[in-house]
Amino acid sequence: IRTYSGLQYGDAPQGHKRFQGDERTPEGRYTITYGNEQSSYYLSLHIDYPNAQDRAYARSRGRSPGGLIFLHGQPNGLPYDARVPGDWTDGCIALSNAEIAELWSLVPDGTPIEIRP
Repeated sequence: IRTYSGLQYGDAPQGHKRFQGDERTPEGRYTITYGNEQSSYYLSLHIDYPNAQDRAYARSRGRSPGGLIFLHGQPNGLPYDARVPGDWTDGCIALSNAEIAELWSLVPDGTPIEIRP
């Protein structure tokens, strides 16, 4: 079990992600489904958002829940130990490059995760 703090979230970090474009990060229990070495960020792990509940909520309001949410490092091209300041993603969770490298080495596809505010 690992716990990370100092994470960086979507531009609107308060509240659970509900709709595409809301700039929020999903909260709750999800699963890592695959890793992407060719990401625009230093490594990325895909989260299975939206789940059935997320899709049903968005559908009931005539909206799309969005998707393509990842745990990832910092943007490629930055020095390895540099970080973009503040909350800056479109709903993903950004970690330091060292933290995502650790997760990458420890977390197989199918690993459950819990995202807490």
